[in-house]
Amino acid sequence: MSSDSSSLQSSAVINKAVQTLRDGGLVAFPTETVYGLGADAKNPDAIKQIFTAKGRPSNHPLIVHLAAPDKFDQVQVDWVAVLAPWVRDLSEDALKLINAFWPGPLTLVFKKDKSVLTELTGGQETVAIRAPAHPIAQELLRKFKGGVVAPSANRFGKVSPTSAADVRSEFAGMLDLMILDGGDCEVGIESTIIDLSSGDHAVLLRPGLITPGEIFSKTGIKVYLPGELNSTKPDDGLPRVSGSLRAHYAPTTPLRMYASGRVLDALSEFPDIKSRVAVAVWDSDSSLGHDGHPSVHFEEVIVPSDSAAFASRLYRSLRDLDQQGWDLILFPEPPAGEEWDGVRDRLQRACFGSGPSSSSHANS
Repeated sequence: MSSDSSSLQSSAVINKAVQTLRDGGLVAFPTETVYGLGADAKNPDAIKQIFTAKGRPSNHPLIVHLAAPDKFDQVQVDWVAVLAPWVRDLSEDALKLINAFWPGPLTLVFKKDKSVLTELTGGQETVAIRAPAHPIAQELLRKFKGGVVAPSANRFGKVSPTSAADVRSEFAGMLDLMILDGGDCEVGIESTIIDLSSGDHAVLLRPGLITPGEIFSKTGIKVYLPGELNSTKPDDGLPRVSGSLRAHYAPTTPLRMYASGRVLDALSEFPDIKSRVAVAVWDSDSSLGHDGHPSVHFEEVIVPSDSAAFASRLYRSLRDLDQQGWDLILFPEPPAGEEWDGVRDRLQRACFGSGPSSSSHANS
């Protein structure tokens, strides 16, 4: 497995990665959210390799990653030309969102152009697109001069990778996989996904770092939650976007959340687990102490009480704890507020999918 661990990849390494993509191969690369497993979005055989490598169901759509055009002396980037090969209708609201948040951790769902491969849309009439902000991702995409599909570079349903070492661990058997090392991911959870395909409303399909409140304050666009609108779209049972299954982002070790101040109650709810428990506690909380639970050996793991810092370290913490042989991992329930919705979503899905049988959960 080839990997170059310099913090910023050399031009020669990027060129090699570009050629690998053009030849129909896979390249793992960093984004600001998580590491992606990339393939040429116009090559159906390359796309199928992603599904095979990840063990990902073929009806689970992929996100197309595009380069942000160089601004040079332009006041505003011409995104219309960039999106023309992919998108059927580009609304005024879409351009507002793009100009405010691209490149960055925001994915937009559009009605797809007829040329977009059904292999990447999961058979749907929509396509999800984003422009990642990581400099290595941008350089790779600019030199490739095309769209790259790139789901998270991990086995399907498992904890997403936030370092090149995580990717190496996930695909240890793929000796020829090229991995571009861009250090640790800054955001740490996947992008916010907004559906614009109806043409009427912006709808939140996956929460992330960019919140509906931030979108409204920067663009004046109201983002609706799926339950707030009476959709006339037929429900065909397909997952509409990445990360929408109930079990996802899951460690092999059982993971549960506990309410504020209720960690001992959470421990007593699992009487079958009598040995080693890792308990994540807020950096602002005092020590739990071991009173009342002599049969359980637990150790505290400090986690940030700032939502962005918590998100950036969430998957790193879950991976590290998963590899330490605990019998149970307990995390505090995130507080109320939309800035916590992204990590709350990831933790809920991770809890549901966690445990030794998490692979079968993820595919159900």
